[in-house]
Amino acid sequence: MRHFLLAVAVGATAMGCATANLSSDAEKTARLGIDTENIDQTVRPQDDFYRFVNGGWLASTTIPDDKSNYGSFSQLADQARAQLRTIIEEAADTPSRDGTDAQKVGDFYRSFMNLEAIEREGLTPLNDEVARIDAIQTPADLLTYFGYAQRSGGGTTFNLWVNQDAKASTEYIVYVSQGGLGLPDKSYYESDDEKFVNIRADYLQHIRRTLGLAAVDNAEQRAQQILDIETALASHHWKREDNRDRNATYNKLTLAEANAAMPGSDWRDILGGAGIKGEDAFIVRQPSYFKSMVEMANTVPIDHWRGYLYFHMLRAASPYLTEPFVQENFNFYSGTLRGIEKNRPRWRRGVAAVEQALGEVVGKLYVERHFKPEAKARMEDLVENLRQAFEVSINELEWMSPETKIEAQAKLAKFTPKIGYPNEWKDYARLKVKPDTLLENVRNSYDVEYTRMLSKLGQDIDRNEWFMTPQTVNAYYNPSMNEIVFPAAILQPPFFNMEADDAVNYGAIVAVIGHEFSHGFDDQGRKSDGDGNLRDWWTDQDATEFKARADGLVEQYDGYSPIDGINVNGKLTLGENIGDLAGLTMAYKAYKLSLGGKEAPVIDGYTGDQRFFMGWSQVWRRLYREDELRNRLVTDPHSPSEYRVNGIVSNMPAFFDAFDVKPGDDLYRAPSDRVEIW
Repeated sequence: MRHFLLAVAVGATAMGCATANLSSDAEKTARLGIDTENIDQTVRPQDDFYRFVNGGWLASTTIPDDKSNYGSFSQLADQARAQLRTIIEEAADTPSRDGTDAQKVGDFYRSFMNLEAIEREGLTPLNDEVARIDAIQTPADLLTYFGYAQRSGGGTTFNLWVNQDAKASTEYIVYVSQGGLGLPDKSYYESDDEKFVNIRADYLQHIRRTLGLAAVDNAEQRAQQILDIETALASHHWKREDNRDRNATYNKLTLAEANAAMPGSDWRDILGGAGIKGEDAFIVRQPSYFKSMVEMANTVPIDHWRGYLYFHMLRAASPYLTEPFVQENFNFYSGTLRGIEKNRPRWRRGVAAVEQALGEVVGKLYVERHFKPEAKARMEDLVENLRQAFEVSINELEWMSPETKIEAQAKLAKFTPKIGYPNEWKDYARLKVKPDTLLENVRNSYDVEYTRMLSKLGQDIDRNEWFMTPQTVNAYYNPSMNEIVFPAAILQPPFFNMEADDAVNYGAIVAVIGHEFSHGFDDQGRKSDGDGNLRDWWTDQDATEFKARADGLVEQYDGYSPIDGINVNGKLTLGENIGDLAGLTMAYKAYKLSLGGKEAPVIDGYTGDQRFFMGWSQVWRRLYREDELRNRLVTDPHSPSEYRVNGIVSNMPAFFDAFDVKPGDDLYRAPSDRVEIW
C-alpha cells in the first residue's frame, strides 16, 4: 500500500492525532494505552491507518530468526512460554513422587532434553509401527490401518474426531474429514506457479532424504511413489472455501450407506481399526473424497502404500527423533515452506511438547501465578456490555425481518462466555511418563487424549471442556456449544489493559470479544441456532439480503494483493472478515453506550473515538516472511493483518468521522460501497 507524507499542516480540530504533542509522562502513556512511539507521523491515517499506528514498530522490528512471522500475539506467546519454562524447569529440577502431575511435567521435559537417550533409542520405538505396516497385504488391511493410524498419531489419508452432532447438539458423533497430504493444500500439488513447482521438487527430495535417514531401500523410487499418491489424493480434496460450508460438509451416513456409497470399503472395520465400535452412523465431511480414497486403496499397489505410510509415520515422529531427523523436518517444513531461518531453541520446543501433552496441568500453575482475578471480573462486565450492544443493534437492523430478529435475539441470549481458565481441570492419571523415553511419552500422551476423546461417545455433553489451554494467546467461538472462550494469556496489553482508558480496551479486547460473538452470526455461524443445532432460522428474504452484503465483503477482500500475483481469497476469509467488521462495529456501539451520553476525555491530544480505533490497529501489528505469507494466503481463513485494519475501518462511518476521511483519501469508500451487516 502507498505511503503519503503530510504535504500540508492539518488542524487539530480536523485531526488532532496528527499534530498532537505526545507526552512522555509514563502515567499518561499507560492511561492512553497506545504505544505512541510506534506511530508513523509520515503516514496519514486517512490513507493507511495500519501503518500510521504501527509504522514505527514495523520499521524497527525484525522477525526473530526462529519465527515465520511476528506480532502482538507472538510477543505475548513468547512471554507466556518464558513463564511456562520457569514452571516446567522447577518441576524438572525437583524430585517428585511417581504418578504426580509434577513428576509427569518434569520427566516429560527431561525426556525431551535428554539427547543422549534419544540418540541411544534411535528408531527402535517405531518398530511396532513398522511391523504393522509391513503386515498390510490387502486393500481391506490397508483401509483398516487407515483407521488404526488415527489411534497411533501416524499419518494417514483422513482425519477422525468426536464432536457434537451439528444437527443434534446434545449428542456426540464421529466425524471424518479429508487428509493425507504432506504439503499444506491441494494448490501446492496443482499450481503451475514457479514457486509451487519448486516447492514440489524440494518436497520430493525431502521425502527421499527422510527415507534415506531411516535406511529405506530404493528411497528415490519410493519418494516418487509417495508424491504420486499424495498428488492423486490432493486432486480429490475439496477446496478450503468449500470446506467452510457447514451444510455441504454435514453428511450423516449409516455404516451400510457409507459402504454402498464407497464400493470396496467396510466402514465397520475402518472405524473398528480406530477403536470405535457400536456406532452405526458417522458424519462424512467430503463424500466424494472418501469415495476416491477407497478407490485408490483398491487400485494403487499395496507396496506403494506401505512406503507412503512409513514416510508419514516418520514425518509425525521426526521432531522427537535424533538430530538429523529433526533438522531435515525443520529444513523443509519451517525453512522451505515458511522461510524460517533457525530452529527454536531446544528448551522452547521442550516447553511446547510438555504443553501439548499436559496442557492443563501447566495451565493451572500458569493461572495461579500470572492471572489476576480482577481481570476475569472486568472481562465478564465487558462481555455483558457487548451483549447489550448486540441486542440493540439487532433490534435496529433495517434489513432484517421481525421473525429473524426474534431468532437472532434468542441465540444471543444463549451465548455462554468462558473466561480465563476451565472450571474443571482435565485428569491425566492414565498418562505414564518416563525421563528417558521421549517418543514413548509422546505416543502415550496421544493415546490418553485419543481415549479421552472416544470416551465421549454415548455420554452427556461436557459443557466444561475447553479446546484451548489458559496459556494460549488466542480466543474462539464454538458453534455447537454456542460459546465464546477467552484464555487467560490474551487478557493483557495490548489486548486488555486494566490501567488504560476504556476507549483502547473497547477497541482491542472488546472488539476481539465482538469478533468471537460475531462468528455466531457470520456466513456459517448464522446457520446454527442458540442451542448449537444446524438449523435454518432465516426467512428467505433475510438470507438473500445477508448474502448480498457478505458478497460485498468477498469482493472487497478479493481485491487485496499483498504479494504480486496472489490475492486474498475473499470466500475463504469471509467468516473472519465478517467477525472483524461486526466485532469492531459492536465494540464501538458498546463503547458509546458505556459513556452514558457523556463525551470521552481527550488524552494526549487523541479523542476517545480515535483511541478506540487505534486500539484495534495496535493489536494487529505483524510482520511476515514472504513464504509464510504465501502459505497463509492459500491456507489461512484470516486475512493478513493490514487488511484486518484498513479493510475493516474503511467500511465504518465512525472511523471516517474520527479521522476526517474524505473523498480522495486512500481509505475512503463511497457510502454505497461500504459493507454493513450487523
